[in-house]
Amino acid sequence: RRKVEDLAAERTRFRAAVEQARAELVEVQGEAEVKLGADQARIFEAQRMFLQDPALIDQVEARIDKEHLNAEAAIEETVEDLAALFEHMDAPILQARAADVRDVGTRLIRLLTGWRPPSLSSLTRASIIVASDLKPSDTAQLDPKQVLGLATAAGSATSHTAILARGLGLPAVVGLGETVVDLAEGTNMILDGFTGQLLVDPDLNMLSEYRVRQAESEQPRAAALAGVGEPAVTRDGHRVEVAANIGDEAGARLAVANGAEAVGLLRSEFLYLDRSTPPSEDEQEAAYTAIADALGGRPLIIRTLDIGGDKPALYLDLPEELNPFLGWRAIRFCLARPEVFKTQLRAILRAAEGRNIKVMFPMIATLDEIRQAKALLAEAGAELTAQGIPHATRIETGIMVEVPAAAVVADLLAPEVDFFSLGTNDLVQYTLAADRTNPRVASLADPFNPAVLRLVKQVIDAGHAVGKWVGMCGEMAGMPQAIPILLGLGLDEFSMTPAAIPEAKVLIRRLSFAEARDLATRVLSLRSATEMRSMKRKM
Repeated sequence: RRKVEDLAAERTRFRAAVEQARAELVEVQGEAEVKLGADQARIFEAQRMFLQDPALIDQVEARIDKEHLNAEAAIEETVEDLAALFEHMDAPILQARAADVRDVGTRLIRLLTGWRPPSLSSLTRASIIVASDLKPSDTAQLDPKQVLGLATAAGSATSHTAILARGLGLPAVVGLGETVVDLAEGTNMILDGFTGQLLVDPDLNMLSEYRVRQAESEQPRAAALAGVGEPAVTRDGHRVEVAANIGDEAGARLAVANGAEAVGLLRSEFLYLDRSTPPSEDEQEAAYTAIADALGGRPLIIRTLDIGGDKPALYLDLPEELNPFLGWRAIRFCLARPEVFKTQLRAILRAAEGRNIKVMFPMIATLDEIRQAKALLAEAGAELTAQGIPHATRIETGIMVEVPAAAVVADLLAPEVDFFSLGTNDLVQYTLAADRTNPRVASLADPFNPAVLRLVKQVIDAGHAVGKWVGMCGEMAGMPQAIPILLGLGLDEFSMTPAAIPEAKVLIRRLSFAEARDLATRVLSLRSATEMRSMKRKM
C-alpha cells in the first residue's frame, strides 16, 4: 500500500493488468476444456466476465483516484469487499464465487508486481496436497499423475476447487479446519473422498484395507479403458460414433488414447488467442495437419474461428459489447472480415488434401449465412487452384446448431450442409434465456428442459429426412444421464471431452436401441425437467 501522484498512469497500469489477466484466463480455460470439459472450464469464463464488471473496474479506479492509492492495494481492498459480499449470501453456489473473485484479484496483483508463486507442477513424487485452500486456477492445472488428492482447511463440497478436483478424478476432502496445515511434509495419510475423511499415520491393517478398497474402486475405470478400441454398438446392434472435443495437438493424442473414433470439434481459436498478431496461413495449415496426423486417419472436424465478445483478440479490433454472447462473434465476425476468414479456410483446405478433415461453421442462424460461408470457402479453393497449391477440392461442410433459430428451421438448412452438430452449451442458454455464467439463473440452463429436448429431436429428424448425419459436441453429449435419451432420439455422433469417452462407450454397449427409443418417447411427453429426473430415479 502506497500513495501515488500520477493517477492516470496508475489507472493505465491497472487496465493493462486487466487485459493481461483476460488473455491468461483464455489460455487457462482452453487447457481446462481439454482436461475437464467445457462445462467445468466455464468457471474461468465467469472469471473473465468479472474482469469486465463495473463492480471491479469502477471501484478500483475510484480508490486510485480518491485515495491516491496504488493499483495493487486498490485491487486487494475491492476484491475483499466483493468476496465478503458473496460469502454472506445464502446460496452455496453464490458463496463459491468468493474464491473466484479472490483468484482474479491474486492474478491481477501478480501481474502488477511481477511475483511468481511456487508451482504445484514441479512435484517430484505423487503426493496429497494439503493447503488452507486452493484457487480454482491452481486446481485446474494440477497433474493427476503427480497429485493423489487434495485436503484443504477451507471450502465446501460445492466450492469450485472441489468441483474441479472431481473433474480431474482427484479425491478432495475440504473444510477440515486450519489445523490440517500443521501436518508435517512427508506425513503418511489416507484420503477417503467417499467418506470425506483424512486418516493420518494409518497402521498396516488400515493401509491394507484401503488398498483393497482402492483397487475395487478403480476396476470400472480400468475395464472401460481396456475396451476403448472397441466400437460403440448397442446390445441390439445399433452403432453410433463416439468422438472427442479438443483444442490442440495434445488433445488429439489424448483423444486417441481414450478411444475416440473421431474429433467432433476442434476449437480452432487456440491459434488466435494469447498473441499479438494473427496466425499465418502456413502456421494454421501446419497445426491442422499435425492434429489430423496425430489422429491416424480418424475424421477431424475443424470449427472455424469462434471468436469475439467474450473471447478477446486485441489485434482484431473487436469492439466491447454489452452482451457479447449475442454480439458480433463467430460466423458474424468471419463474414464481415473475409480476409481473416479466407486465410483460415485456405489453411483448412490445404491440410485436408489427402486427410479426413471436415469444416464446420459456428453460430449459424440463417440460410444466408451458410450460403455466404460456403461461397467464401469456394473462393478460397479457387485462389489456391489459381496459385497451383495442392488442396482438397471437396470437403464435407457442416454447421453448429446452437442458435434456436437454426434448430427451428433445420429442415430448411439441412439440404445446404453435409451434417449438423448440436452445440448444446449455447443452445440451452439461448433457448431458456439463462446466462450459464450467472449463478443466479444458471440452474435454469437445464439441458433436460422439454424445450431443449424437443429442439434436439427436431434437428435430428430434419437431418435424417434428407440423409444427413447429426452429432452433438455440447457438454450434454457426454452426460451419462443424457446418453440413453440422445441415443433414443437418433443422435449419430456423441462428441465429448476425451476423459468421458471410455465410460460413454461402456454405457452405450449396455443399452438397447429399441429401449432407448421407448425412453426418448416417454421423455418427450413429460412437461418439465423435474418430471424427467423423477422418472429416471424410478427406473
